[in-house]
Amino acid sequence: MKKILLVAALAMMSAGAFAQQKFAHVNFSELVQLMPEADQARTTMDASSKEANETYQAMADEFNTKYQQYQQKAATWTQAIRETKEKELTDIQQRIQEFQQTVQAELQQQQQQLMAPIYQKAQEAVEKLAKEGGYIYVIDQTSALYIDPAQSTDLTPAARKALGIPDDRTLESLQKELQAKAEAQVQ
Repeated sequence: MKKILLVAALAMMSAGAFAQQKFAHVNFSELVQLMPEADQARTTMDASSKEANETYQAMADEFNTKYQQYQQKAATWTQAIRETKEKELTDIQQRIQEFQQTVQAELQQQQQQLMAPIYQKAQEAVEKLAKEGGYIYVIDQTSALYIDPAQSTDLTPAARKALGIPDDRTLESLQKELQAKAEAQVQ
């Protein structure tokens, strides 16, 4: 009988302790994208991509010029010259292909290197807020299937403030900024 009462008392205390646990959620993706450091990373990545595109375009222009020359003069060239020019065109195509593969891998690596400290800073801010608030779990709302707002606190506003993200900066305003930049580069 005493064991049953003890088990029942422990069960009620556990249920009471569980009910006192605090849960929170945060939009981690929003935080990372809107951080001022992410703007700097995007600027660096844009510059690297632009430089890579310019290099690619120069290589493609070289190929096109030599290919046009080949088409215009191939009939007048000797077999040896024609074979040499064909090999040159093949070599340029291969260099272009190798460049594309290498630069794509390098750009991905650069993006990871630029974003790693940004993710780390956001992670640390969320962890600090969670510890200060006594939360047992903080769930990323972008990957959660369901969050009951009555039982989970949204830490996103506090994390935005801790990370220096202005109140008026949203994903929509960021999208507009990026679109305006892209349009300005086209013109």
